Formats: sequence, structure tokens, C-alpha cells
Amino acid sequence: MKFKYGINEIPPLGHLLLFGLQWLAIIIPIILIMGTAVTSLHPSGIIQQVVYIQKLFFVVAVALFGQVIWGHRLPIIIGPATVFLVGMASGGGNNPEAVYTSILLGGLILAVVSITGLFARLKKLFTSTVVAVILILVALTLTPMILNLVTAPTAHASSFVNLCFSLTMVFCMFIAAKYSRGVWKSTLIFWAVIVGTLAYLVLFPMSPLPPNDLPVVATFWRDLQPSFVFDSGIFISFLICYLALSVNDLGSIQAVDGLLKPDNMPKRITRGVATTGLVNVLAGFLGVIGVVNFSFSPGVIISSGVASRYVFIPTSLMLLALSFLPKTTAILGSIPSVVIGSSMIYIMCSQIAGGLQIVQSKDYKFESGLVVGLPIILGVIISYLPLAVLNTFPPIIKPVLGNGFVVGVITVLIMEHIVFPRKG
Repeated sequence: MKFKYGINEIPPLGHLLLFGLQWLAIIIPIILIMGTAVTSLHPSGIIQQVVYIQKLFFVVAVALFGQVIWGHRLPIIIGPATVFLVGMASGGGNNPEAVYTSILLGGLILAVVSITGLFARLKKLFTSTVVAVILILVALTLTPMILNLVTAPTAHASSFVNLCFSLTMVFCMFIAAKYSRGVWKSTLIFWAVIVGTLAYLVLFPMSPLPPNDLPVVATFWRDLQPSFVFDSGIFISFLICYLALSVNDLGSIQAVDGLLKPDNMPKRITRGVATTGLVNVLAGFLGVIGVVNFSFSPGVIISSGVASRYVFIPTSLMLLALSFLPKTTAILGSIPSVVIGSSMIYIMCSQIAGGLQIVQSKDYKFESGLVVGLPIILGVIISYLPLAVLNTFPPIIKPVLGNGFVVGVITVLIMEHIVFPRKG
């Protein structure tokens, strides 16, 4: 594929800022959603919730800057790891100090293991078929979250109304993508979030103003008092979570490798996973959920046509600034969930298109279709398992077998290299 800007190309300043804002518009809702989800496990007031999200902004900013400058040096967005939510919900919700101690220790172990070069040696397992399945898996296993976003009722709109709004917004985005050109096409997602939010607020008026007792500028470490508690059960649970996270992290890097074909991938993988581990040490110290490289990055790259890693520098700097602006953080939390979900639908369609393009570039037999089909089916089934079923899983394997993406990746590796191995 041809891109407007390559990995190591620096766009003009205006384009650099616009593309940075586009990635910012994508990652902010995810940070807000995850921050709210985590704080709901140990309820606190609005002030504590905003402080938690401030710390998340800071950790993601450090992670993004570190990956672009020193880590994998690829255009991959990074954000809160949903797999850690499983560990928190399965037993650590009532003991947050033990959770964040486990995140810190697990991040340290991940960094040490990565520095040995282990993950770089696993690169040969990620064939073009595996990469294609990973791209499609990410899109399909995120559909439960997207469904919740676009159908969540509010005081002003029912689930049906929100679904209709989402379908209208998605079709408008595709029509705009067909007729827009240049930088407008590349930054379509950013403009869609802005226009969609304004349209929703006009149709269903609500107040986006934050509480009056929030300061405009404030540091998140003013009352920071790290407390470390080791719990062997929670620690083992989070080691399993880190196994799932490492598969996710490696898969995310390999997905971009399959799309952009950068040089020196073993070194990029080693540095990328090691940086993820070190940032998770920081996350555990600050008492927030850990981070992971996101596998949907290729979808945004394809839809925008921009593969430059330098657009993440302004994104990281803006996230860093937001970590000191609690009132602005609270205002950003007013972006309607239906707008976020609709934008995710557009991005995931681009991701599926990228995966299908890789599949079609090879001469596949019927068995090859089975290699693609089974992981996708299993990933979707696991993703839609009811909570009552997930709660019957043994806690030690729940983070792995309860994660549709991880199950799909493991399945495609087994199908590709054990069940239907291909010579050469």
C-alpha cells in the first residue's frame, strides 16, 4: 500500500498537528472509558475519578513518546489494557494495592524477559495469514464494546434512537470518505468526532460542564501515597494477564509489520515489548491500570493514509498537558458514547479491509480458509460469552480463555503451524 507519509517522514507542521489531533480523538475516549470502568470497581467521588484519569493520561503520554522515540518506533497507538480489567474484576477489586503491586512486578518481569530477545525470536510465527487474522480478530472482538457504546441509553435518548444516530453517522462518514481529498480525508475521523458530538448535543441537549469544585490546573501527585501489598493469588492471576498482554503486544507490532514492512523488526520487537513492560512499572507505581500497544492501529493507518510515527509526538505532548488539566479532563468525558462507537465502527471496517487485502494477496487453498475461519469464529464466540458463563471459568485461566482476541491469536498459531503447516 502507498501512504501519504512513510514511517520516518515528518509531515508539515499543520498536517502534523492535525494527524496528532486525530489520534488524540481516538485514544481519549478509550482512556476515559477504561478509567471510568476501573474506578467503578472501587467506587469513589468525581474528584478521585478525574485524578485517576489524569494519571492515566500521564502514563499513556509517557508510553507513546517512549515507544515512538526509543521503543518499536512504529505508528502504533498505546492505551489502557482491557485484559487487566479481567484480573481486577476476578478478585482484585477489593484489594487495589495488591493489584497495582502485581502490575508493577509483572511489568518488570516483562521488560527483563523482552530484553533477552525472546519475543523477537517469535517473529517467524507471525506469517501473513496470522497477521491477516489478527487484523480481522481485533475488529470483530471489539464489537461487544462497540455495541455497548452505540446502544447505551441516556436520559435524553433511548437505545433505539442512539442506534439510529450511529447508523446515520457511520454512513455519513463513508460518504465523506468517498468525496473528501487530501488532508480532509486523512483527518476524517477527527472531524467526525467533532461534528458528531456537536450534532448529538444539538439533538439531545445536555450539559458538558464539569463540577465547579474542580480546579483548572492541578497536579495528580499532590496526594500520591504509593502503597505496595503482595498477594500471591492476585500476583499469579496478573502473571496470566501479562501472558495475554504479551501476545496482544507482539500481535499489534506484527500487524503493523505485515502492513508497512519496516526494517530491523527483531530489534523493534525487543525494544517495543520492553518499553511496554517499563511503562507498566510506572503505571503500577502511580496506581493505575497498565498499558498495551493497540492492534487496531493499522485500521487508522489505512483509513488515514498516514504511516508516520512522528504524528504521535504532538499526541503524546497533548496527553501530557491534559494530565495537568482536571477541568478539561472532565469536559472531555462528556463526548457521547454513541459518537465514540460510531467512529470505532468506521475504523474497524478499515481494519477488516486491510486483513482481507493481505488474505487476497496469497494463493490460498481450502485448508487456508479453515486456518482463517476457526480463530475468527472462536474469538467472536468468546467475546460474546455472558458474564454468568465467564464467572464459571477458573480464575487462573479466565484472563486468557475469557479474552476473545487472545483465544483467536492462540488458535490461529496452532492452526497455521501445527494443524495445517505449510512447507517453506
